[in-house]
Amino acid sequence: MRKSVARLLLPLCMLVLAAQAAKAAEQAIDLATPTGTLAGTLNLPAGAKVPVVLLVSGSGPTDRDGNGPVPQTRNDSIKLLAAALADAGFASVRYDKRGIAASRAAGPAESALRFDTYVDDAAAWVARLKGDPRFGPVIVLGHSEGSLVGMLAAQRAGANAYVSIAGLARNAGAALRTQLADKLPPDLLAASNRILAALERGATDADVPPALAALYRPSVQPYLISWMKYVPAERIVALRVPVLVVQGTTDIQVGVDEAQALAKAKPDAALAIIPGMNHVLKEVPDDPQRQMASYGDPSLPLHPKLAPAIVAFLRGVPAVSKP
Repeated sequence: MRKSVARLLLPLCMLVLAAQAAKAAEQAIDLATPTGTLAGTLNLPAGAKVPVVLLVSGSGPTDRDGNGPVPQTRNDSIKLLAAALADAGFASVRYDKRGIAASRAAGPAESALRFDTYVDDAAAWVARLKGDPRFGPVIVLGHSEGSLVGMLAAQRAGANAYVSIAGLARNAGAALRTQLADKLPPDLLAASNRILAALERGATDADVPPALAALYRPSVQPYLISWMKYVPAERIVALRVPVLVVQGTTDIQVGVDEAQALAKAKPDAALAIIPGMNHVLKEVPDDPQRQMASYGDPSLPLHPKLAPAIVAFLRGVPAVSKP
């Protein structure tokens, strides 16, 4: 009887120990900068010189896990992706952007923030990971706005490969113009287009209607100007490393045409179009109610085809690459 119980308990103990080991593999990591510390999470599978992926989150007050500050924007998309990469043997680092969550103290005033600040931060993370003897190739993966941040950082810091998910090919002004075209009444649309034209010229516009203040308040206009000067389809050409462009077909924020344009600009890039994947990397149909619900549902898993597409690409990245 005791032997039977022992036989039952042994597998249970092994499962508990395995779970504890998996939990221990996720650890805190930070990056000291001249203006404050950026906080992140390192997911480190067992093994020597493992490839490491720097995960760069999207626009707005998005934290290391891909979540916003309210329940309706907490979906764990980046956290789930990090776990999927670990399951496949890849390390990853994800971090709270400057001014967000645990990196809040490092954030400047909104009027002083620039797009290049985020690029500088991502490039500094790449440099740190390249200098860490635990890691092999360093890959940058950027989601949404983080696609362009990661693209520029990968080139600047000499990453070994680059992955774009739901990234724009056009500049941000052109994308906003398209997104707002059927969502604003004529008077506000005209005002929005006037403001966008000024920002794209590098000028601010003080005449912002109250209904558009969330998008174009004076304190955020310098950031928008610094972002809109970049055209991702022009910048991706400069990368001399393996590139993967990923896009879902039910993304209500970024269309498949953006991914196709990025891949066209970089003919040697791999392109993965994932049917039924939305902007937060979940399998969701083109239904407005289910789309919005998915943005705040961390229990919804990643699209089942996303991680395999990324892992297949990562396994083809050379152990030593010269950017």
